[in-house]
Amino acid sequence: MTIRVVIAEDEAIIRLDLRETLEEEGYEVVGETGRGDKAIELVRELRPDLAILDIKMPHMDGLEAARVISQERICGVLMLTAFSQREVVEDARDAGALAYLVKPYQKSDLIPAIEVAIGRFRELQQLSGEVDALGEQLEARKAIDRAKGVLIDECGMKEGEAFTFIQRTAMSERSRMRDVADRIISGNLRP
Repeated sequence: MTIRVVIAEDEAIIRLDLRETLEEEGYEVVGETGRGDKAIELVRELRPDLAILDIKMPHMDGLEAARVISQERICGVLMLTAFSQREVVEDARDAGALAYLVKPYQKSDLIPAIEVAIGRFRELQQLSGEVDALGEQLEARKAIDRAKGVLIDECGMKEGEAFTFIQRTAMSERSRMRDVADRIISGNLRP
């Protein structure tokens, strides 16, 4: 599967060189620009695997573009810039950059940085999915516990009976226990 990349670099010669290097290595450059605001538009539209951003660009700098792209969890971000000061590197990290490379770069440094950024982004996506799933499970557990409380208070059931009622109703209706619990809580289902 080809890795799709958007390049945002305000110097056309560097952008062209970067594009050629990436294409030689088998990456697909799906968009390029010299502006940070346009980089965000391209990333939103094209949904690449990676955005390579310079820091200093007109209309919006690369740090702000990285922040937006990272917050929206669209793709991984690699900062490619001439700045190597610790403060700038920390700003890039805080903006969501997953890798950082200083110009002039070597192909032998670029490819590993790309692969690290893409790998880290995929790990973050997986973790985010796991966190979302755990959040849903927690909310389902809370709803089931509230529904058990309603059945105990209003129907005089014991806790085990209430749970069994929710479970059996879900099985017989081929629905989720969470959905049955929500109906009990809203008063739309009683034994």
